[in-house]
Formats: sequence, structure tokens, C-alpha cells
Amino acid sequence: MNLLRSFVALGACFVFLSASADPAPVQFSFFDFNAPDNSEVKGVRLNTIYGQTSNVTGVDFVIGLSDVDNLTGVSFPLIIGGNRIRNSMTGVGIGIVNIHEGTDKGLNVGFLNLTNDVQGLNWGSINISTGTTLADVSFVNISDTSTFQLGFFNKTEIITGVQIGLLNCASNGFFKCFPFVNFAGK
Repeated sequence: MNLLRSFVALGACFVFLSASADPAPVQFSFFDFNAPDNSEVKGVRLNTIYGQTSNVTGVDFVIGLSDVDNLTGVSFPLIIGGNRIRNSMTGVGIGIVNIHEGTDKGLNVGFLNLTNDVQGLNWGSINISTGTTLADVSFVNISDTSTFQLGFFNKTEIITGVQIGLLNCASNGFFKCFPFVNFAGK
């Protein structure tokens, strides 16, 4: 009976918040259902299984996959989770998989980081970027352009700084592929 009262009270809070607040200070997402039904959250969002919203400023707690357009703050998995950010992230993205399609300013920590432009650090097991990265640290780093890469295997088209690893490949590198260290040379 106490559990039922708790759910009723929680539901009443979401109804009250959706009627009185824009942006929402708290949001619960479950399979593309958001309570309250706001596209902007400034505060805390709890995402379970899958949830999509436009803007989150604050903390996005994830169990499953969080899908947002813009994040300013932290995306953090409670048990297991990943995040997809379509446009921009300023802050920290933590997940088993981070799929960031726009620009990032901050830190991405994940088993697999699939990013575009990162002004910050990608830290994980595998980092793959289709744009420019400032720093990549993992076992495998692949990017179009990078300033710094540290890993067992590093590959970029354009290195503007240095690569450190067992094998380092850069089209503009001192050598196209070289063990231990490579840097811009052409």
C-alpha cells in the first residue's frame, strides 16, 4: 500500500510540474514518454530504457539510452547506459557508448566514443571521431584531425600535435605510420 501511495504522489508531482513549469526542473523518460511533457529540462532527468528530449541543463541519469539534442551538464549511467547527443554537449558524457554527432566541449568517458568535433578529451577503449579532436586516450583512436592521441593504435588524417602508441598513422605525419611516436612533418 505504501508503494502505491508513493507512485500516486510521484504522478501528482509530475502533473503539477508539467502544468506549472517550463522548462521542467525534473523529468522522467520511459520509451519516448516524458513526464512532464516538456522539451527542455533544467535540473534532473531520469531516463529509463530509451528517452528523447531536446535540451537538458543539469544531470541526465541514464538506464538504457538517452537521446537529447543539446546537453549542458552531465550524462551519467546509473546501472548501464549510453547517450546520443545530436547537436552539442558542454560538460561530461559518461556511458558504455557515447554517440555525439555535433560539437563537444568537455569530457567523454566510455567504452566506445563515437564523436564528431571534440574540444576536450575522449577517454575510453575505442574512440572514433569524424571531425576534429583535441585529445584522444584509448586503446584505439581514429579521427579525421587530432592534436594528441595516446593509445596502442592511433590513426588520423591530420595530426597537429603528437601521437604516442605502438603504431601511429597520420597522412601528414613525419612518417605515414611509425611505432612509438609520430608528429606533423609534412
